[in-house]
Amino acid sequence: MQWNDNEKILTGLVAWIALSGCTHRNGTPMAKDGKPLNILYIMCDDHSYQTISAYDQRFIHTPNIDRIGNEGVRFTQSFVANSLSGPSRACMLTGKHSHANGFTDNTTTFDGSQQTFPKLLQQAGYETAMIGKWHLVSEPTGFDYWDILVGQGMYYNPDFICNGKKVQREGYATNITTDLALDWLDNKRNPEKPFCLLLHHKAPHRTWMPDSCDLDLFSDQEFPLPDTFWDDYENRPAAAAQEMHILQDMDLVYDLKLADPEKEIHSGYLENWGRQMYTDLLHPDQRAAWNKHYGPVIEAFKDSFLREPLDEQAEEMSAANGRMKANPKRLAQWKYNQYMRDYLRVITSIDRNVGRVLDYLEAHDLLENTLVVYTSDQGFYMGEHGWFDKRFMYEESFRTPLLMRLPGGKKGDVDQLVQNIDYAPTFLELAGVPIPEDIQGESLLPLMKSHTNRHDREVIGHWRDGLYYHFYEYPAEHAVRRHYGVRDNRYKLIHFYQDIDSWELYDLETDPQELHNIYGHPGTEEVTERMMSLLRDLEKEYDAPIKD
Repeated sequence: MQWNDNEKILTGLVAWIALSGCTHRNGTPMAKDGKPLNILYIMCDDHSYQTISAYDQRFIHTPNIDRIGNEGVRFTQSFVANSLSGPSRACMLTGKHSHANGFTDNTTTFDGSQQTFPKLLQQAGYETAMIGKWHLVSEPTGFDYWDILVGQGMYYNPDFICNGKKVQREGYATNITTDLALDWLDNKRNPEKPFCLLLHHKAPHRTWMPDSCDLDLFSDQEFPLPDTFWDDYENRPAAAAQEMHILQDMDLVYDLKLADPEKEIHSGYLENWGRQMYTDLLHPDQRAAWNKHYGPVIEAFKDSFLREPLDEQAEEMSAANGRMKANPKRLAQWKYNQYMRDYLRVITSIDRNVGRVLDYLEAHDLLENTLVVYTSDQGFYMGEHGWFDKRFMYEESFRTPLLMRLPGGKKGDVDQLVQNIDYAPTFLELAGVPIPEDIQGESLLPLMKSHTNRHDREVIGHWRDGLYYHFYEYPAEHAVRRHYGVRDNRYKLIHFYQDIDSWELYDLETDPQELHNIYGHPGTEEVTERMMSLLRDLEKEYDAPIKD
């Protein structure tokens, strides 16, 4: 959207009023010093809501992440617009769906010249910074300071690009990213300005490499397979065609770190890269800690799956793109537990570093002057349907955690349907900046206030009744087919298209695990018609591409 001169003058006037300590329109919260509230937006990559104890207490305790929700709000129906890292980040920055911001999949490049909320905050007098994982190919724009991981980023000794200059930093990525953020808060920002800091961690993205101090956590813990692990995908052809199954597709060396020196374990095309990550790219002290932990794991695996005589029921099968003989159920249990332990170790590091940031804010009298947000770029499968990864519109990857701590704001749960296109307008309204008409999301601020005025009540009363989703990246890794769909508070309608053309309809009240596709079943005609109507309405509202 191109702003005319009058709009620019209005934006500058609003910013001047805000910085003069006046109250924003519609009772927008202010900091104690009369300035607009600061914004700290913490986002991780592939952090499942199942592994945050504010949402699910089966696996891990995350006291620092939970603190944000305990002192603020927990969004119980938070979703993404496109469950893939780069596109999700583009939706967050622009407040627009993928087709509108142009970044539909990870093969494209984000157009940094377009309107984003950091640019609008800059115009309104905010100091902006982007630190950590960017993953949008083009260089960041709209930031006074940026220090980003190169590409996906490495867990150990990662390369960063700091305001255009490449530098390698020794250590663990989650700690380094937090160090950089605290250094910017302490030494590099202008304390006279409100700030917006995007703190984006690489973790817990594949391959879930734990910090050396966390390597032994969860070692004795056994995790039962999820109820849906052996899903047969009946009447769901796109689900059956995926390539993200823990048993068949999770690589023994690359993912599960069985990089034995003897090279007796073979696992396909990812094996060499995995061995390099776990040997050549680690410094000697890091490698020593790594080998101390994973050496016994490798030996135990060999004893269980390579050295013991096979029982009568053992069968030859494909595992992690290689060939080995093993009982599939026993191998699946082993792979799942190894995956869970590493993933939860990585989450432990994230939670510890979130605690460091919250402690810093509190110690420097910033906590009550700052909106603190914790989220992920999408959800993730923790073995549900037998899977890891994301991409699908099914709940585990479509849904994402979202916790927000607004000083003086509401405490408790927010149950409305929200989406990551809503973050940009939320931050703009908080700053007192006019929300451009072409932004497709809705400000969440009315849902978070402890006391609502007439305007807020009207917004809440007319809140959206459905969400639109579209995934574009196929053919590509994991073979998840292109699809789009809508979800309301009870039902979900999905259309897979291209080489697999099929519709799916789920009643999330009676079938929360999405095992029974009821599309076309007798008695579902009225629901199907209503969901089709919702789909068409949202396609029209968002000017979305129609594929059928």
